[in-house]
Amino acid sequence: MGTRTPSRGWRRPSPGWHARPAGFTLTELLIAVAIGLLFCGVMMRSLVLAGPQAGLLARQLRERGLQARTLALLRADLLRADSLRLATAEGSACPLSGREPLLQISTVQGPITYSLGSPPSPIWRGLVLMRCGPAFGLDGEPKAGQAQNRVVIDGLVSDGLRIEASGQGLLRLRLEQELPLVGGGSHRLSSGRVLAAGAVVLP
Repeated sequence: MGTRTPSRGWRRPSPGWHARPAGFTLTELLIAVAIGLLFCGVMMRSLVLAGPQAGLLARQLRERGLQARTLALLRADLLRADSLRLATAEGSACPLSGREPLLQISTVQGPITYSLGSPPSPIWRGLVLMRCGPAFGLDGEPKAGQAQNRVVIDGLVSDGLRIEASGQGLLRLRLEQELPLVGGGSHRLSSGRVLAAGAVVLP
């Protein structure tokens, strides 16, 4: 049998050569841990600084959704109106309890009164907008019967809902809330709409 020769490119390791063990050395591990801790510290600091801003943004989105829902409810009630009056509660089915009357709507199902003032219980923030009128059924439509007095939105300022009549049967509505900040102070948030009255605006 012939002697097997080494394949091309293969060299015999020189004396004293040792293969390096796989993995990291202790020094490399310590450097990696230090870099990781530094990165975590930077990220935690960024989260702490951004926390109040993120919280405020979330609250703004939530309150804007509530304002949009309130204006949609007002629009639906105005479309059902036979007639309406501003700044009066004559014919209201609920006591105002010191709240300021803003809008009185006459509908087939019964009168609807919107008023602004102190909340009926401490669970609400600031001033509240209340709706006294027919309750809604499972089909989403108001039903004739006993009137219900409910909080529509809270956290309003002293003139939190402004309603102004304009030409061609239009009403200009503006909602404004005041949101307290965690570090002190407050932030105001407002929404406005121009809605069709749907009926004659009586003096």
